[in-house]
Amino acid sequence: MKVLISNDDGVFAPGLAAIAEVLQRYHETEVVAPDRNRSGASNSLTLDRPLEAFRHDSGFIGVNGTPTDCVHLGTSRIFEIEPEIVVSGINAGANMGDDVLYSGTVAAATEGRHLKYPPIAVSVASHHPKHFETAAEVVRLLLQGIHRVNLAPRTVLNVNVPDLPLDKLQGIHVTRLGHRSLADAPVKVTDPRGIERYWIAGVGEVLDREPGTDFFAIEQGCVSITPLQIDMTQYDAMDNLGTWLEDIL
Repeated sequence: MKVLISNDDGVFAPGLAAIAEVLQRYHETEVVAPDRNRSGASNSLTLDRPLEAFRHDSGFIGVNGTPTDCVHLGTSRIFEIEPEIVVSGINAGANMGDDVLYSGTVAAATEGRHLKYPPIAVSVASHHPKHFETAAEVVRLLLQGIHRVNLAPRTVLNVNVPDLPLDKLQGIHVTRLGHRSLADAPVKVTDPRGIERYWIAGVGEVLDREPGTDFFAIEQGCVSITPLQIDMTQYDAMDNLGTWLEDIL
């Protein structure tokens, strides 16, 4: 299989090296990733300047853009392979619940939605992972059978893995997204020149960790796999919305 690997933690991230090391044993791979950490970049594209791409000694290509930029370039036949699937990660830190709206890891996978096989975003549920190899092995197994999966077009698989040795995993759950509360308010600071600036606060507390959610699976020591859809239309609201419009117009 021809696999394009990307991430949002940057081209020098250990999780990227870990997944590339495993997958290149079994597949033809190309790695195209941001030249620095671009966590939280979501699906943004760089449209106000041209992009630069540099091939490092590792063979990885670093791009001075977003995760979506990287996959957009990597799937445009301008590098060495024409990929059949995108694998994004391995991210340091979970991407669950509302996190997927902001995640550069998920966004990089999403940009591969038109390829032959459903893209995979993979994250370890720890900001200081000790077991990247576990997540890499999970992805290897998924790719081994990916040609047999029956999913709707443009489905993205969002995979979160506990930071555990492989033999300590308690199973794999197919999950829905849980939910978080609103994040804390931005933190105002004053820099040494007296200019007020603002730090975006961390993520909100988990509100929905019911059985069946990604949060619940991780807490049970299980891998969470959530199928994500690009079509965000809320179909069951269309009739009510139409009735409302008839009443007010």
